[in-house]
Amino acid sequence: MSSSSDAPPDEREAVDTKPIKAVPVRHYGRWVAGVVVLFVAFIVVRSIVTNDNFGWPTVWDYMFNDRVLRGLQNTLILTVISMLIGIVGGVLLAVMRLSPNPLTKGAAGIYIWLFRGTPLITQLVFWNFLAFAYPRLGLGIPFGPEFVSWDTNTLINQFTASLLGLGLNEAAYMAEIVRGGIQSIDSGQLEAASALGMKRTTTLRRIVLPQAMRVIVPPTGNETIAMLKTTSLVVAIGYYELMVAVQTIYAQNFKTIPLLLTAVIWYLFMTSILTAIQIQIEKYFARGTSRAVTPRTGLGARLFGRGGGNVT
Repeated sequence: MSSSSDAPPDEREAVDTKPIKAVPVRHYGRWVAGVVVLFVAFIVVRSIVTNDNFGWPTVWDYMFNDRVLRGLQNTLILTVISMLIGIVGGVLLAVMRLSPNPLTKGAAGIYIWLFRGTPLITQLVFWNFLAFAYPRLGLGIPFGPEFVSWDTNTLINQFTASLLGLGLNEAAYMAEIVRGGIQSIDSGQLEAASALGMKRTTTLRRIVLPQAMRVIVPPTGNETIAMLKTTSLVVAIGYYELMVAVQTIYAQNFKTIPLLLTAVIWYLFMTSILTAIQIQIEKYFARGTSRAVTPRTGLGARLFGRGGGNVT
């Protein structure tokens, strides 16, 4: 038996240039699944749109109601400030957790254990009624004179209690996110920075955190979106936000479902904006580090996409 390399040059060229006929694999299951999904989606959408009990005219009438917009404004303010408290506190707690000092490491560990181990609504109620335990809060020397003090009820109102509950609780979760991002950096870079004489804080600020952002940003975006919806828990202490606003209105006109749909539409609108912002931030921090995978070469495409086919 002779190999193709022993054949004359003309014959080898004819064999090498022979066209290959590729027959695509027919995925009938995907077509069936797609039709089923479209059918179910059509039924659900039609049921929602044509159901008079949802009171769509009432929904649109209250979309830009003054009370609803004021609640929406307070929801956004709570979200932004609480996330700032959570991010700053999370970075500090993560650094403390990674510190070689056992006292700071232990203190951060106890904080995270305490705030992650108790329900958020319990923490909100606790901060709101802190005056029962401490009628006055002050600064001074322990077992000595007190320099300044405040009435607790005046200092910690509903807004402050909401920020303390949401922000301090979020800091415990952000601490673990930041710690995971920092630990994802190769330890060799830390050793190289130490060999160059860089301080620990400088190494963290200029080398570790910029690279760790690729790992930190996605879950932080998820936490921000979750925070937007978690602000509705301040209804437990009566702070006026979006859910309290719609509850106040439907308690007067008894149009519960339309007012709840108004809140749902606003929440969906805001979470969609935050999702778009998160995508752009992720792209920014992933520049030069991630390689775009085309649908035909990715693993998902090989399993579920169009890349498959039979060659005959």
